[in-house]
Amino acid sequence: MSFLSQLKQRIAQRNTPAARLAALVGMARPNLVTTLSGKHDTRGSTLDAIASALDAAWVLIPKEHLAAVQQILEGRDTGPDRAAKSAVELFLEAKQ
Repeated sequence: MSFLSQLKQRIAQRNTPAARLAALVGMARPNLVTTLSGKHDTRGSTLDAIASALDAAWVLIPKEHLAAVQQILEGRDTGPDRAAKSAVELFLEAKQ
């Protein structure tokens, strides 16, 4: 998911109207809409202000950790598979 898609998703999750977000960020609403459309290159400080207004942060994630982070963000845990049978269960089944 692209960074802009993530921003738009966060805006939708928080149900924040563009006018309210623009006021929180300190920029004109049309400029915010243009920024969120991806039509021009946006400064890091602007993205930081938008993230802050959405009670979020943007971070650099090494590619080798990206899949694990995406799973967590999607609500899928990266822990053990609880549905899979344990070694003990497999052993006991084999004994029967």
